[in-house]
Amino acid sequence: MARVAPFPIALLLCLALAFGADAARKTVGVYELKNKEGDFSIKVTNWGATLMSVLVPDAKGNLADVVLGYDTLAEYVDGSSAFGTVVGRVANRIANGSFVLDGKTIHLNKDGTTVLHGGHRGFNRVIWTVKEYVPCGDSPFITLYYRSFDGEQGFPGDLDVYVTYQLSSPYHLIARMNATALNKATPVNLANHAYWNLGGHGSGDVLGQVIQVFASRYTPVDRSMIPTGEVAPVSGTPYDLRAPTRLGSRVRLVSGAGMAGFDINYAMDGWDVDGGLRKVAAVRDPASGRALELWANQPGVQLYTSNWLSGVKGKGGAVYGQYGAVCLETQGFPDAVNHPNFPSVIVRPTGVAYRHDMLFKFSS
Repeated sequence: MARVAPFPIALLLCLALAFGADAARKTVGVYELKNKEGDFSIKVTNWGATLMSVLVPDAKGNLADVVLGYDTLAEYVDGSSAFGTVVGRVANRIANGSFVLDGKTIHLNKDGTTVLHGGHRGFNRVIWTVKEYVPCGDSPFITLYYRSFDGEQGFPGDLDVYVTYQLSSPYHLIARMNATALNKATPVNLANHAYWNLGGHGSGDVLGQVIQVFASRYTPVDRSMIPTGEVAPVSGTPYDLRAPTRLGSRVRLVSGAGMAGFDINYAMDGWDVDGGLRKVAAVRDPASGRALELWANQPGVQLYTSNWLSGVKGKGGAVYGQYGAVCLETQGFPDAVNHPNFPSVIVRPTGVAYRHDMLFKFSS
């Protein structure tokens, strides 16, 4: 396998970041993976292990970038939108920024009354190390690594984390996340926060796109977006997306944090049968003909319809507005550390390592 080497099209940026009292100078780059035919490619940066772009053809062979993002690395560093990032150590919310683990109360670095996506400096706000990089060939891939230290954002124990993005034929994007607890038990729940718009990142809203979520239950939340602990049936509610449904027909029937639109975790059917990949969701854009199937091995998926997106300057001069994308974040259940009835997200040094696999199947 090829080792990390300067890539001709890579854009490099040196960032001086402060860690405690010391300033460490790190290099952030942009890395491209492309299939042999040249009609399927992605770009990744090691800032936040971020998926920056995904170019796929439509029904007529026209290429478009189907994830929202920024033009420059500086915008990813400074931007408030977590476009395409890997969020963790624990994705989604932890109530009151605390939980009890093995009889000890753990207090995290709170942002207000909760902790969201791992805290103020979560995995989406750090520089990852590029471990391996094969930009082309039959299965181009990149593997990124981060060592999360004991006490980072309040989480216990050192943690080794690896994220791999890989292309395979015909138009498949594979994402693998692995984490090993080195010395203490700790919660781990990683998610990719890509904003998808199959019409193209600057094509407007996704209300005309059709979605299907293969889940018969969901986890209702309170006004603070914290799960109540109930795992409720979707039947008879606007959250029932088991049949293909146009997003625009439902977004104003549901709400999250007081804003109309989806922002809810679904409990996947049969996720724990064999630990393998299960079909999570399918999205289709009638205008372009592009379609996406998402498969994963996690118990939940957060469906978010970009309810709070407003006037964000994105790639190529595009301005992203409300409902400009759909997020499908496969994950453990939100606030699982405080709900014993939810699937556990605790990883132990002597136990099974954390593994999160995703398969994005594009077609047209």
